[in-house]
Amino acid sequence: MTKQKKSEIREWVESIVIAFILAMFIRTFFIQAFKIPSGSMTPTLIEGDRLMVNKLPYGPKIPFTEKRIPGFSTFKRLDIIVFVFPDDPKRDFIKRLIAFGGETVEIKNGDIYINDIKIDDARIEKRYYYNQGDYGKENKKIRVPQGYVFVLGDNSASSHDSRYWGFVPENNIIGRAEFIYWPLQRIQMLVRK
Repeated sequence: MTKQKKSEIREWVESIVIAFILAMFIRTFFIQAFKIPSGSMTPTLIEGDRLMVNKLPYGPKIPFTEKRIPGFSTFKRLDIIVFVFPDDPKRDFIKRLIAFGGETVEIKNGDIYINDIKIDDARIEKRYYYNQGDYGKENKKIRVPQGYVFVLGDNSASSHDSRYWGFVPENNIIGRAEFIYWPLQRIQMLVRK
């Protein structure tokens, strides 16, 4: 093999390694792609949607630790978030953030009440939330522990969410869903300013 050929191969390998490291850095600290595996967030997200999740608002986690780099925002009610499922750390879930630590949640006549005040917001006003699971029974107020959040799927009839398994530690939150990038006919922003 000629010296020039070895030099070309080395340049290609270096370029691939640098591209890989850069991609992993961006995925770890900035933005990550996810694919929707189920219909629990229908009609907002449907099975097969591919979306980008922004890790910066809440602060990305430092790999192999439980620490976070400070974010530039705070969790907001009704954000669509991706988080590590509390009952199985190998799985990521996506749901809508409903309540924060210290707040009470109650589902009454299909509506969500936080601290006895009905949530009136266009993102959820046409949804009916069913009373299901140990944490979602009719006439039962649930207090969210400090450091945790309560999440619900938009497709309340078939969403496995906080009504069944409880609360999500804030530290399990990966990031906020920003936009759908695939399929082309579904491209849209998910974040409401």
